[in-house]
Amino acid sequence: MSKATHATEPTRKSVLKETFPDLARDVKSFPVRDGEDPWTLAEIQGLAGDLLADRDRLEAELAAADRELSELLRNSGDGAGDDQADYGSSALEREQELTLVNNMRDLLAQTKHAIERIKAGTYATCEMTGLPIGKARLQAFPRATLSVEAKAREERR
Repeated sequence: MSKATHATEPTRKSVLKETFPDLARDVKSFPVRDGEDPWTLAEIQGLAGDLLADRDRLEAELAAADRELSELLRNSGDGAGDDQADYGSSALEREQELTLVNNMRDLLAQTKHAIERIKAGTYATCEMTGLPIGKARLQAFPRATLSVEAKAREERR
């Protein structure tokens, strides 16, 4: 890549500033659990940058997977003949691709929701209890919307 092209690309820091203009202020209001240090701007910028990169990657992968799935569906009758094994194999391939696309859509929706929570200043707050989610949980899974306790309660239902 040329220096001119590189110079015009937005830097990660400028993208963060543009996407999250109030982040330096909002980070102070992100809750932490007892015994945890307060969130730092660098910690939240790291998570936010990763979420933005994941969003862009997932959108590109989803577009490619959608094209591939459309192609599979369009060609589902071509060349299969009357062989039931070929038909079954094609059906399985379509089902697997559809599952992959749906999982990707879910992950993209979770990623966008996490980005919106950062923008809204509600990140790190459990959506069920209103209590802190916990830094370790968010650092492991930045899309988390529930504390460990709330997630365990939800899964028991």
